Amino acid sequence: MILGRVRSLISGIGAYLIAFTQVSGFSLVLAGRALRWVLSPVQMWKRRHMIFRQMYTAGIESLPVTLVVAVFIGFLLALSAGVELAKYGQQAIVGQLVAVSVVREFGPFMTGLILAANVGSSMAAELGTMKVSEEIDALEVMSIDPARFLVLPRVLAMAIMTPLLTIFSNAVAILGGGVIAMTQLGVSWPKYYQNVLVGLSLKGIYTGLFKALVFGLVIAIVSCSEGLRTSGGAVGVGRATRRSVILCYLLILVFGYFGTAIFYGKGSGL
Repeated sequence: MILGRVRSLISGIGAYLIAFTQVSGFSLVLAGRALRWVLSPVQMWKRRHMIFRQMYTAGIESLPVTLVVAVFIGFLLALSAGVELAKYGQQAIVGQLVAVSVVREFGPFMTGLILAANVGSSMAAELGTMKVSEEIDALEVMSIDPARFLVLPRVLAMAIMTPLLTIFSNAVAILGGGVIAMTQLGVSWPKYYQNVLVGLSLKGIYTGLFKALVFGLVIAIVSCSEGLRTSGGAVGVGRATRRSVILCYLLILVFGYFGTAIFYGKGSGL
């Protein structure tokens, strides 16, 4: 009996690893097929309307909820850090802590999570519906590459709009922290602003924007991959949408950690 359970466990682990490898391989191949068209200006020009439409969806339509979350992240960071700093009479440096935390970590992180839930799920559902209704098969019959026609505009739109949304999120979160610093901590705006400038650094800014770029690519590639792998009708579409959001969240956490480790870990030159 014990031997049978061990065999079942090993079989389950093996099946999971095989499925993980297949999914990862499909996503990487899909990304390569899509991004190789970036080197073709003619194809990029032909797809410009779809690219702009996806940029509008990913950026403009996601901007309100992103800014609302950003301002409350700024409130929370300033209040939490300020209360502790006030115990030592150092609440004036709350601006520096908010700036560092937001620009380096929280800005790209919260923007990525919002886009994964708002845009990534939409991509997976849309492409999944096209897959189960055999529209993807129809494109392939007409010799139209789905990677070029459907995936490329979404990947480019996310790669462009995620860093831009992160910039807006950073600014609004820092402003939100300033409101709390003035109203709850007794820190004047000039003092807060001065400490924000101390906290900001070129390395911190490009680290956050690089993370945002990676998050945008991950969200688009994973969501499109899950959509194009959909099977099983309406139930399959729902399953693919759920998987895409979960995978995006996990990968954002993983890549966020490694991004910080690369730029600020041991041996990074900090």
